[in-house]
Amino acid sequence: MKHLLKLLDWSMDEIMEVLNLADQLKYENKHGIEHHHLKGKTLGMIFSKSSTRTRVSFEVGMHQLGGHALFLSSRDLQIGRGEPVQDTARVLSRYLDGIMIRTFEQKEVEDLAKYGSIAIINGLTDFCHPCQVLADLMTIREYKGGFDGLKMCFIGDGNNMMNSLVVGGLKVGMKVSVACPEGYRPPKEITDFAAAYGDMFEMTDSPEVAIKDADVVLTDVWTSMGQEEERAEREKAFAGYCISKELMENAKGDAIVLHCLPAHRGEEIMEDVFEANAGPIFDEAENRLHAQKAVMVHCMKE
Repeated sequence: MKHLLKLLDWSMDEIMEVLNLADQLKYENKHGIEHHHLKGKTLGMIFSKSSTRTRVSFEVGMHQLGGHALFLSSRDLQIGRGEPVQDTARVLSRYLDGIMIRTFEQKEVEDLAKYGSIAIINGLTDFCHPCQVLADLMTIREYKGGFDGLKMCFIGDGNNMMNSLVVGGLKVGMKVSVACPEGYRPPKEITDFAAAYGDMFEMTDSPEVAIKDADVVLTDVWTSMGQEEERAEREKAFAGYCISKELMENAKGDAIVLHCLPAHRGEEIMEDVFEANAGPIFDEAENRLHAQKAVMVHCMKE
């Protein structure tokens, strides 16, 4: 039994093992080959934050693995009415083989792992989004053939996506460059991690500098769930951070653009750039299914 709480906890070898398994499961899925690695297993899915891709991909993925997924909204659980996380973890460990949780605080995920006795998978917190970034890495390798010598660029908010992309990108050997305004930079835990990689990591407030000679460009919405009241302030702070055709001229000619979705066209990414990269973006969305199946097998298979 293993956990995926954050990519900071995983080694490069562990990340690559899961990516290789994801490739295999995708191949088998495309060729109608069953892979019931988790037959008879049950995954509880706790949602404090709503989602399209996370719920559907985990539920379908668990079915394809021969197991069962149980949707649990915060309205359905006593944890939403004040029951301590440690008590929920102890109870659910008696019923389930694993828990995927999509919530706000990273501590809630860590506490489930601390007090429970089953696999815990982080489906998203305000701190990180490891499952999405594993799908991103899978997509990058599909389009670029590997990671060595690549430059990955993220432009936007120093949020959960940037945090996990910095960690995942550096761990697999890519150069990582991020552009974000002052006041919206990633937390010290992430910048301290990245500092150990020397000139493989660059942080700037200039999108033009960050995107220079990039092989892969990523972005995310400027206002995440729970930040709606900051929308006007954030739109002002991120003016000039939109992925446009003009900005993309600074990247390599064969650069691809990825977006974790949903996308706000005309804000963080222009319509023409999005549509020109619809192939990799929706392959990336599909790869959530295969990467998460690999995570579930890695964490839950005995």
